[in-house]
Amino acid sequence: MIKLLTQEEHEELLGTLKTRFEKNMHRHENIEWAKVQVKLEVNPEKMWSLNEMDKTEGEPDITGYDQENDEYIFCDCSKETPKGRRSICYDREALDSRKKHKPENSAMDLANEMGIELLTETQYRVLQELETFDQKTSSWVKTPADIRKLGGALFCDYRYGHVFVYHNGADSYYAARGFRGMLRV
Repeated sequence: MIKLLTQEEHEELLGTLKTRFEKNMHRHENIEWAKVQVKLEVNPEKMWSLNEMDKTEGEPDITGYDQENDEYIFCDCSKETPKGRRSICYDREALDSRKKHKPENSAMDLANEMGIELLTETQYRVLQELETFDQKTSSWVKTPADIRKLGGALFCDYRYGHVFVYHNGADSYYAARGFRGMLRV
């Protein structure tokens, strides 16, 4: 079932995205808003996902353009990991394995529900080249299958002028850890 915004929600989000785009041109030099808007208008289901990113305080913005696939790349650009997506473990398997004190959701499940993807470690590093994020929080990133098979999961943050990649049990969750998402439009 395709999830869509009302016309009013659509217009409000479009205005929010345009304002954010114009205030942060360093994230998307040489990209024209008019072309982005055309893509958004013909992909209403992507607008729903962007709205979910925004509702959870991810502050989605364009961080790149994939010329080969003619897609704009939106990423969560909130200074810290999105507030509405914190205190979650990595995936459904991790969530189901917890016997006590289960978090409400997992990063992978929530991303899937929102129609977005978790960033990979490489994508996270590229995002950090645009500006500094996660100086007080951390974000789960897509974890390679061999690490996940052994019960672990990866997360990243920015400290001491560097991006750090760490590991933890996939079933762990902390008030300062969430995830950053990406959406291609």
